[in-house]
Amino acid sequence: MTFEQGPIRPPSEAESLFIRVTRNCPWNKCLFCPSYKGKKFSRRTVEEIKKDIEALARAQAKVKAYARELGEGLKITRKTLQAVYRREPELLQVAYWLYHGGKNVFLQDGDNLIMPAEQLAAVLTFIKEQFPTVERITTYARSKTVSRRRVSELQLVREAGLNRVHIGLESGHDPLLAYMQKGVNAAEHVEAGLKVKEAGLSLSEYVLLGLGGRKMWLEHAVDTARVLSAIDPHFIRIRTLTARGGTPLQEKVLAGEFKLLDDDSVVNEERLLLANLQAGSYLVSDHILNLLEEIEGDLAREQQALLEVIDSYLGMPLERRINFRIGRRLGLYRYLRDMQDLQRFAQVETIRVQLEAAGQDLEEFLDQCRRRYI
Repeated sequence: MTFEQGPIRPPSEAESLFIRVTRNCPWNKCLFCPSYKGKKFSRRTVEEIKKDIEALARAQAKVKAYARELGEGLKITRKTLQAVYRREPELLQVAYWLYHGGKNVFLQDGDNLIMPAEQLAAVLTFIKEQFPTVERITTYARSKTVSRRRVSELQLVREAGLNRVHIGLESGHDPLLAYMQKGVNAAEHVEAGLKVKEAGLSLSEYVLLGLGGRKMWLEHAVDTARVLSAIDPHFIRIRTLTARGGTPLQEKVLAGEFKLLDDDSVVNEERLLLANLQAGSYLVSDHILNLLEEIEGDLAREQQALLEVIDSYLGMPLERRINFRIGRRLGLYRYLRDMQDLQRFAQVETIRVQLEAAGQDLEEFLDQCRRRYI
């Protein structure tokens, strides 16, 4: 009952079934990315992947058998999850997927469209055969890879069952892309995004706030907005940079070569990005490291309202902004409106005053808080 699992997935795919199509990342040079460092990329054969899918199908049958044994019928309940956890915890991922409806599949790892289209189509077809309830199949891909694909190849995998492609755009500023060793330029980002859309696939593009640091923040915001406007993806997903341990970027930060932005500077950058966007995308802020999680909505209808949310934060007195930053990083706040809870506000304010009295460096404290989520 063994099947491989990759290291990461998008937050939006938390309830999906994970099927590993390739191992690690074929590029693996981005300065900021820790996910595959020290790991070699390899392709899995169609036969290997099919064996995993068959193992997952057997796991599904065992989880359903637990449900029947517990008198739950075909419904997977928390009672079933608890039984699986106690008796066969290796089945928990499948049980959790079924608990949430068994409808979505995410293909791991970092760039599955590097696989020949005919082979990937064979995998997708087999997934649909083994799991008839599946409605959505998604994958990560690199813009560089997609830009080299014919639209007909992307259409082939769409017809076989692929629905959405997640691409790490990160930035549209060419000097920054080169500095971060992203291995792609802005023009290739645009070409790849437009090809995905032309093939009839849903497209999620990821933006990394703070990636420009103090030196290139303005160009990063403006050029990223320009590239996203040219692509007009279905989803724009916001992330916030953290120089994680073991990455080349952290070494540059420690050497003083790269200067990280503080939260307020990142929010200013986010505002500039948002103000320059000319797209009908749905903007999503679905990551714990983002300061303002409420920056989410349909840009065609809500862009001005989202800018007003940012302005409401930037317009607060410094002490209230610090209060929110502390509360957010400690998990006491999720949204700006949470500050209206007087008990929570007082709790955070006590912490703020104590930090100030102790002479604690605020940015160092907040950085330590952020690292709890990494």
